[in-house]
Amino acid sequence: MKETIIQFGEGGFLRGFVDVFIHKMNEQGLYDGKVVVIQPISKGLIPVINEQGGIYHQFLRGVEDGIVEDQCIEVTSISRGIDPYTDYDEYLKLAQNPDMRFIISNTTEAGIEYLGTEELNDAPPKSFPAKLTVLLYERFKAKLPGFVIFSCELIDNNGKELLNCVLKYAELWKLPKDFSDWILSDNHFCNTLVDRICTGYPKDEVEALTKRLGVEDRLMNTAEVFHLWVIEGDFEDEFPLKKAGINVIWTDDVKPYKKRKVRILNGGHTSMVLAARLYGLSTVKECLDDPLINTFLNQTIFDEIIPTLGREQEDIPFGRSVLERFANPFVKHQLLSIALNSVSKFKARVLPTILEYREQRNSLPPCLTFSLAALIAFYRTDEANDNEDIMAFMKVASVGDILKKEEYWGQDLSFMKEDIERYYDSIINKGMKQAIEEVLG
Repeated sequence: MKETIIQFGEGGFLRGFVDVFIHKMNEQGLYDGKVVVIQPISKGLIPVINEQGGIYHQFLRGVEDGIVEDQCIEVTSISRGIDPYTDYDEYLKLAQNPDMRFIISNTTEAGIEYLGTEELNDAPPKSFPAKLTVLLYERFKAKLPGFVIFSCELIDNNGKELLNCVLKYAELWKLPKDFSDWILSDNHFCNTLVDRICTGYPKDEVEALTKRLGVEDRLMNTAEVFHLWVIEGDFEDEFPLKKAGINVIWTDDVKPYKKRKVRILNGGHTSMVLAARLYGLSTVKECLDDPLINTFLNQTIFDEIIPTLGREQEDIPFGRSVLERFANPFVKHQLLSIALNSVSKFKARVLPTILEYREQRNSLPPCLTFSLAALIAFYRTDEANDNEDIMAFMKVASVGDILKKEEYWGQDLSFMKEDIERYYDSIINKGMKQAIEEVLG
């Protein structure tokens, strides 16, 4: 089977989402292509992927319409992995393959960034957009057709933001104007929305699931049954997701789907997990089972997030379905996994709701505002996992200086200082339980 897809990101999400869909298309004879996975940062799973020949087991479990589903798929859509930090030449060779047609990425919200400090001959450049620009330039020089690019990062206009970064690198490196024209004319940077709770390697169930499989699998992966992929454009003829039974929506505008999902589901996650972790919980399911955290989450979603969206008739049922998915008995979604890169996640998932709530009501939403105070308190601990510079700053900076950090939040948040300091002091001096009780009144 030919290699036709380049995938930036080897983590649990893409393997539990896109790679499963490609496997199903191949299995049904609707598609004939495999994935080459690129490790976007210097540490990752590429050695394990290659040791296992790209094969892994995906567990999909949940309750839909009152029916319990518990299935396991042996996924065979990945052919191999490449670590560009140790085998850069092999990475560049992908551009020479005329069969390559699609590029898929999920490098977290922090992944699509223009640094402006890299050089064309860096091997590799640091950022994902810079790596992609080099690959596209090699493709251009080879006089081969461009790519269809599905950006799955959870930021607004993810495809267009990635395109903008690529064009900036082309300008920074003084690459030919013909190349920039080719980027725009021969490549399709598609905005997308992805929705599936993928919980990764099941540490707490490894023994039982290994026994069930009858084979050791260091890449075994878990996710809920529910899935949705909304893509701007229509490449169904080349990439027949819908025909394979995948819940995909090809559309001219992903914005309304994305706003609802990112604000309610991802915003619900991000606004809850750091306070819940400091409260002593470990998984999302534990949060739903705890009366205090459950009440905090419900108030956050139904009293603060949904009212800002303006479509309550549609959004309230979606909010209820999100809570059902969070309570999935099979899903052990670790809070520390969701907590990765919380600063950029807060900016993308929570802050827009705070700003819209303030504009509409001339006040700050208490739970969402409290969640930023909890974020600051969490980053004082050793459990924070983010860019090293961000962690170093957040650990020692004052609340006021953190809120002024426009490069983190996109603007100066000093208008929140009084409320954040009050909530932060309550967390530190009274403990998380009493601090949350005070927010809930």
